[in-house]
Order: sequence, then C-alpha cells, then structure tokens
Amino acid sequence: MKRFYYILAIASALFFTATSMQAQEESENTQQRARRTPQASRGERANDKKDTGMPELTVRAQDMNERMTQEVGNARWMRVIYRQIDLMKEKNAPLYYPVTPMNGQMNLFSIIFSLISEGKIDAYQYEDGYEDFSEGNKIDLKKMLDSFGIYYEEIAGQGNQGTTFVINESDIPSEYVRSYYVKEAWYFDQNNSVFDVKTLAICPIMTTSGDVGELTMPMFWIPYENIRPYINTAFIMTSNINNAMTFTLDDYFRRRMFEGDIFKTQNLMNLPLQAYCPTPDSIKKEQDRIEGQLVAFEKSLWFQPDTTQVEDPKAAKKASKASARGQRGATTEKAKETKEKTIKTKAPKAEKSSPVRSVRRRR
Repeated sequence: MKRFYYILAIASALFFTATSMQAQEESENTQQRARRTPQASRGERANDKKDTGMPELTVRAQDMNERMTQEVGNARWMRVIYRQIDLMKEKNAPLYYPVTPMNGQMNLFSIIFSLISEGKIDAYQYEDGYEDFSEGNKIDLKKMLDSFGIYYEEIAGQGNQGTTFVINESDIPSEYVRSYYVKEAWYFDQNNSVFDVKTLAICPIMTTSGDVGELTMPMFWIPYENIRPYINTAFIMTSNINNAMTFTLDDYFRRRMFEGDIFKTQNLMNLPLQAYCPTPDSIKKEQDRIEGQLVAFEKSLWFQPDTTQVEDPKAAKKASKASARGQRGATTEKAKETKEKTIKTKAPKAEKSSPVRSVRRRR
C-alpha cells in the first residue's frame, strides 16, 4: 500500500514538472513573438501588398493572350502612327478615373504601376526618337522611383528573395499621369485579307507644376501585349449616362474608343510633325492629311461602285419624268410630221370646171 502511494506521488511530481516546463516554453515563445513584431508587421505588409495586387496569370489566360495576339509580320503594307491621348478630355476619362483605387477599381496607371512594382511585367526606358525593348534597356525600379520622387519602403529579402519595394496606394502618382503616348500599327495582311490596327506600346506621361509652368515627363514604354492579359478583366465605366461596366480596358484600346492626336509617324528621317510643321495650323492640316491617307488606303483595297453612275432616287425620278415628257413630245412631233407628209402626198383636188352650156335646141 505504501508502495502504491509512493508511485502516485512520483507521478504527480512528474506531471506538475512537465506542466510548468510547457508553460515556461509558451511564455518564451510569446516573448519571442513580441520581440519580432516590428519585423513581422513589415513582412505582413509586403505579403499583403502581393496578395492584394494583380492576380497571377493562369494557363488559360496565357493561351487566350497568345490567340488574341495580332501578327503583323505577314503584313504587305504597314504604317506606324504615334498618338498622344489627353486624359482630360471626356472621351478619354475612363483611363484616368478613379484617380485613387476605390472599391477594388483602379485606373490604367495604377494597374501598370502595381504590375511593375510586383515584378510581373517589365518596363523599358523612354528614348527620344525610338523604342528599345531589349533586355539591356529595362528600367531599374529603384532608380525610377527616385527619379520621379515616388515614396516607397525598401525591405531586404531573405535567402533567395530579392529586395521588396512597398508603395502605398496613396503614393502612386496616378493623379499626375494625365496623358499617354500610344504607338500603333495600321496594317494590311494580304494572306488573311485583313486591314486592322494593332496597339504596339504605351507610355505614361507625368505632368508636374513648377516655377516655369507645367512640365511633362514621359516615364517608360511598356509593350501592350505584356499588360493586355491583366487589363482584359479590368472593367470600366465608359459613359456618364450608362453606369453599367460593360467594357474592359482591353476593349477600350481594341475598339479604339479613345481620341488621340497624331504627333509622329514612322519615317525615314524619324522626324515628328513639329519638326516640319512650324505652326499649329500646319500641324492640324498634316494630321488631317495623314488620317485621310489611312482612310483612302482602306477604301482602295475593296471594290467601290462608281459614284458618278449612282443616281439619287429623287433625281432619277425627275429624270424619268423628263424623259417621259420628252418621249411624249417626240411622239407628238413625229405624228405631226407624219400627218404633214400624208397631207402633202394626197392627190390634189380637181379644179372647178367652167359652166357647161346646154346644147339642147332652143325653141
């Protein structure tokens, strides 16, 4: 019996010892977590940024993007046009609003900036006069943020992870991006009998106010094919009357719902319009001339009826009436001529003979 109580006492002592050691370990773990709280919060902020950013592309989205890619390599005729889209115009406002992300909606620059900061797409340096989309011309994110005065938080990576740049949504300068350069190709594919327009690249332009007035700074070039899979699901409102979001940003570019002015065409001397059009009126005339050339080339591809032979229905009706009147008049004149001929060809009437004296004998 005494042996039983002895064993019970030893078991109780071991139980309380194990409980106390477990409590001590939990306390130490709690203290360690408390000491790591500042670093964990920044890491969580970085993770939250990635989680709330643009989604990763699925295999289906990548396949759809490849199928929707317009091939211009087989084009027998192509003309490259550069346009400037002013977001302050009402027709281009869907690319500008909302200025800051709201209810899960972002404007075009916010989407582009998020994709670049998360490393999902590459941007290329803006070169005056040409575009270079090679590996050596990619922009450095840190240098770009510093050159445009964008606030960010730099978090050193651990292990194989690189440096992470955390930018608050309020620090994205989407408010100052008020215009875009758009590079597009008008082309005719003879193999498929297609005349179409392809957006090649876009360049956001930041506008800032200084002592000398407004200063415009092109930021970088982005191939349109790189961002299309992401903006293909970004729905926008395109009308103040109809608030239903029935179009995406990709639809906005593919359907050419924007309004842009030509400032350059690809030419042998690589000159913009301003280089050989010194006045605003001459620039406007040159823009209209280029637009007319594009329309005229498209019309020349297909059979067009001879407009000189196409009669207005009203004019045709009047002409038919005049023709009918002319025919009736001609018939009347012909009848008159025939009657005159008939009258002329009739035998003349016998002249009246002199009175004949009677030969009867007179008594």
